[in-house]
Amino acid sequence: MKNITVKDIIRICDAKLICGNEYTECENFEKDSRLIKSGDVFVGIKGENFDGNLMYEDAIKNGATLCIVSGIIPQKHEGNTVIKVKDSVTALQQIAEYKRSLYNIPVIAVTGSVGKTSTKDIVASVMSEKYKTLKTQGNLNNHIGLPLTVLKLKDHEALVVEMGMNHFGEIRTLTNIVHPTISIINNIGTSHIGNLGSRENILKAKLEILEGTENTSPVIINNDNDLLSKWAKGNNTAHKIITYGIDNKSDVTATNIKYYEDRSIYNVKIIDKEYNIIVPVGGKHFIYNSLAAICAGIESNIEIEKIAEGIKKFKLTKRRMEIIESVQNGATIVNDTYNASYESVKAALEYLREVKSDRKIAILGDMLELGEYSKEMHEKVGIEVARNNIDILITVGRESKNIVNKVEELNTTTKTYQCKSIDDAIEIAKKELKKGDLVLVKASNGMHFDKIVEGIV
Repeated sequence: MKNITVKDIIRICDAKLICGNEYTECENFEKDSRLIKSGDVFVGIKGENFDGNLMYEDAIKNGATLCIVSGIIPQKHEGNTVIKVKDSVTALQQIAEYKRSLYNIPVIAVTGSVGKTSTKDIVASVMSEKYKTLKTQGNLNNHIGLPLTVLKLKDHEALVVEMGMNHFGEIRTLTNIVHPTISIINNIGTSHIGNLGSRENILKAKLEILEGTENTSPVIINNDNDLLSKWAKGNNTAHKIITYGIDNKSDVTATNIKYYEDRSIYNVKIIDKEYNIIVPVGGKHFIYNSLAAICAGIESNIEIEKIAEGIKKFKLTKRRMEIIESVQNGATIVNDTYNASYESVKAALEYLREVKSDRKIAILGDMLELGEYSKEMHEKVGIEVARNNIDILITVGRESKNIVNKVEELNTTTKTYQCKSIDDAIEIAKKELKKGDLVLVKASNGMHFDKIVEGIV
């Protein structure tokens, strides 16, 4: 274990010691004063609606060994250590970067438009076959969540982190904290296109991940993604580019794919030997995630048999292609309500098409943060609904009317419902669903479609 001291933090952050012992060791870091346990370090973070710095005295009462604050004049507390920094978020990042520097271990960073969390989880499952691995919990992938993950390093032998962004410069900040030894870019889609203006700009923002790496470090990319494939072919980077894919011949290519409701099986050729891979979640997009994990495992000197075992053991995070059998009507519910973009909805609809069932039903809601591209993206979802022969479409949301309009414009046999509220959607679903149906429930997280799942299971 490589702990840091208050003295280290003062030096790193150019901080001022208000009171206490500068030789105190700092192990666990927490930004919520209510979660502080004896011996923890409290970091006061000012948000849009709440200033956590004001809660440092509560953190002391709960047993914090050190409080890091900014923007206030803290009082001296006998027997406790308090330091003041210029900006607590910047300090958190600086401390995390220093902690990372103490570890000579594989650090794998995952970014992309969709599927980052699932890719991170499956990569971590593979890495855990050989190394004691720390990974980002959930999707804590921003300028606060990522450094808090790094600061959980103890006796770990590998680190797998997820990097998210909404604007230029955000991944640059993250990569310069963790300095990845291996980078994964799993796709370039349309998420946050409202902020960045084009997919080309999204690619540029994602490529910031390379700025915190060694010049020759491996970068793993999805070769079936048009922009990533084009970048790899035309790029003169010194980075070792490793490709994976299904449709395009790649360094690691999935063949002989068989799709099932709850899993997929495929073959992959490594050097001159074929291996059978079982992905314990249905859908083509999870095959892509597993291919990225194979590449990362090979680069981390893990035997392919252990890589396959790590993929097979992969546990899916709740609300991501979570399969639930409805006790109300016997239908199979696919709970994919964690988030949505055009690419992820397209992949989920393709999954519905591939799996055998009596009827295919999609309950879809708005995809958020698309700005001026929102109408176009929702209409493209409508095209996918038609292309994948969805029997019943139920939508909720102002933008989702464009899905219905496009489906009806295409004169499909899809039966459509455009609902005013989640409650309306639940009532319609209850009337329609029956045993043998396969039902996808998907929308952006802000649409709260988890309530629909609760209402129909």
